[in-house]
Amino acid sequence: MSLRIEPRFATNRALTALTLSLLAGVLSVGPTFEAYAQQDPQRRPQQQQKPPASKPKPQQGATTAPKSEKSFAAKTEGLPPSQVGIGTLARHAFMVDPQTSTVLLFKDAEVPMVPSSMAKMMTIYIVFEELAAGRLKLDSRFRVSERARNMGGSRMFLELGSDVSVEDLIKGIIVLSGNDACVVIAEGLSGTEEAFAERMTKRARELGMTKTVFKDASGWPYDGQYTTARDLAVLADRTIEDYPQYYRYYAEQNWTYNNIRQENRNRLLKITAGTDGLKTGHTEEGGYGQATSAVRDGRRLILVVNGLTSMAERAQETSRLMEWGFRESTNTTVFRAGDVVIDAPVWLGAQEKVPLIIPKAVQITTPTGHPPSPRVVARFEGPIPAPIVKGTKVGTAVISLADGKTIEYPLEAGADVPRMGVVGRVGTMIKHYLFGWLS
Repeated sequence: MSLRIEPRFATNRALTALTLSLLAGVLSVGPTFEAYAQQDPQRRPQQQQKPPASKPKPQQGATTAPKSEKSFAAKTEGLPPSQVGIGTLARHAFMVDPQTSTVLLFKDAEVPMVPSSMAKMMTIYIVFEELAAGRLKLDSRFRVSERARNMGGSRMFLELGSDVSVEDLIKGIIVLSGNDACVVIAEGLSGTEEAFAERMTKRARELGMTKTVFKDASGWPYDGQYTTARDLAVLADRTIEDYPQYYRYYAEQNWTYNNIRQENRNRLLKITAGTDGLKTGHTEEGGYGQATSAVRDGRRLILVVNGLTSMAERAQETSRLMEWGFRESTNTTVFRAGDVVIDAPVWLGAQEKVPLIIPKAVQITTPTGHPPSPRVVARFEGPIPAPIVKGTKVGTAVISLADGKTIEYPLEAGADVPRMGVVGRVGTMIKHYLFGWLS
C-alpha cells in the first residue's frame, strides 16, 4: 500500500497573531496534514435497494447426490433476493465480519421476529457476566423449582428439589437447550423468571440490541417477545469478545446429564469447518433458526438466520451461507498495530518530527479476487506543540470508502518528544518571526 502525503498550510492568518501565539508557547490552530492511500467500499445494509437474486455457483465434484441434497439444491435455484448478499431460503438473515464491521448478508434483518431458543444466548451472557464479576462461581448451586421441573420442550431433565451447579446449567442450556435449566438460572439470579427477563431486556439495550424485548429466559413462546437477526448477531459478537474464557462451552458437541446423552442441535459444529458456536432455535411461529460463528485462518464470521422449515434445511442453508461468506470475501490489513501513518512536524520540540501511529490493526473486507485500493487521510492540527507524551491521541486516520462513507481510527504519538530548552525556544521563535513569512 502506497501512502502519499500532501501538507496543506493555512495562509490566511495574520503573522502578528501567529507570532504572539508562538511566543506564548502555544499553537492553538495549525495546518492540517493529510496522508492518502486507496481503499475499496465497505458494504452496508440498504433496505431500499433490492438487487436481483443471484444463483449459487454449481457444486464441483461428485455428479450424483442423495435425494435430500438434490431437493435442497433445487430449492436454492432462483431464491428471493436479499437486500445485501445472495438470496437465501431464510425469512431473516444477517452475516457480518465483526473484525471490519462489514455486512455481507442482510435480509429483513431489522424486521422483528421471535427469538425462539436463541434467546438463551442472553441468559448465558448474563451468567458469563456474573462469573467474570466474581458474583458466581462454576461450582455455585441453584435449586430446581417445580416451575423449572415442569417446563416443556427441550429439557435437561432436572429433578425437583435437586441442587445443580452453574457449570452444569451452562452446559444444559447451551448443549441441550434446556428450558428447565433456564428457569433455574433465572430464579436463582433474580428470584422470578419475569424479573430476570426484565434484566435481560435492559442488558440487551445496553449492548446495542435496540429492537429486542425478552419475556422469559428460554425463548418459550410469549406475547410481546421479539428480536431481530441483527440484534442476535450483536449479542453473539459481544459474547465472543467479552467472555472468551467461557465461550468455549458453545463448541461442545454433546453432553450427558442424569445418564441421558444428548447431541448439540448445532450440526455445523460437525459439518462446517471452523464452527465454534452458537445456538439453534425453533418455534411454530418463528420456524427454524440459528446463530452461528466460525473462524478460519484467524478470520471470524457471524451469521444469524431464522424462518427455515426444518432442522435439515437449517443445517444445509446455514452451512451454505457460511461457506459463501468465507469463499466470496476476504480481509486485507491496511495497517498493523503500531504502524506509522505519518511523521508529523513538532513545534518547539527536541525532535523536529514525531511519528503518528495506529494503535490497533485496521482491516477491510473486500470481494475475493478484487485487490483493495485503500484511501487513508491522516488529520491533525500541526505543528504539534511539545512536550508530547507517547500514546497521546493527536489526530485521526480517516478511511474513505468508494461509496462515500468513512470510518475513523485514532492516531497516537508514537514517541515522547520533550520540549526544547529556553535558548532553543527563543532562537526558533526569533527565526520564525524574522524568516517564517518567506516560507
